[in-house]
Amino acid sequence: MAVREIQPTRSELLETTRKIRLTKNGHKILKLKRDGLILEFFNILDQAKNLRQEIAGLYKTAKETIAIASAVDGVIAVRSAAYALTVHPEIQLRSRNLMGVVVPEITSSRIVAPLDERGYGIIGTSPRIDEAADAYEKLVETVVKAAELETTMKKLLEEIERTKRRVNALEFKVLPELEEIERFIRFRLEELERDNIFRLKRIKNKTAAKTEA
Repeated sequence: MAVREIQPTRSELLETTRKIRLTKNGHKILKLKRDGLILEFFNILDQAKNLRQEIAGLYKTAKETIAIASAVDGVIAVRSAAYALTVHPEIQLRSRNLMGVVVPEITSSRIVAPLDERGYGIIGTSPRIDEAADAYEKLVETVVKAAELETTMKKLLEEIERTKRRVNALEFKVLPELEEIERFIRFRLEELERDNIFRLKRIKNKTAAKTEA
């Protein structure tokens, strides 16, 4: 809104002052939220970095164990054990509120299965296939955890950017405009008051002159 379009009245001044106070309070709250989100993001980032390193190690171990099992027991034996799986992993996806941001909460079950629930006969397979199955179960379980953290980080980053834009808009646009309007109204009211005082003095002087005459 252009400053010149503002009506320089006492009520408009009070309303503008009220808006400035609310804007400053909102700016303060948003800055606190932004800072809290950033702290939370870096906290989760540390966890994600550790999980990424863990996944890299688990992936390397899983590849090595499956390679050994395939070389010693044969590819057919490894594939037969994989196809014999009767219990399939289950993923449950829920949501939770993290500082006003809706983030996913992923839980899993049946990823790590006991030997007797893998579907293949314990006697008919070698320990190497069991080790490969163990390695991949741990890998998948960790990947599920990482998926939750990575998605949470993405959601937090999006909210941080939105909050930063709102903070900047209030700080560099809304608040300066309101303060400029407040200064304009005060200036115009002071002008009007001076004009009234000057007019009253003229009337008083004229009245006094007539009285003397």
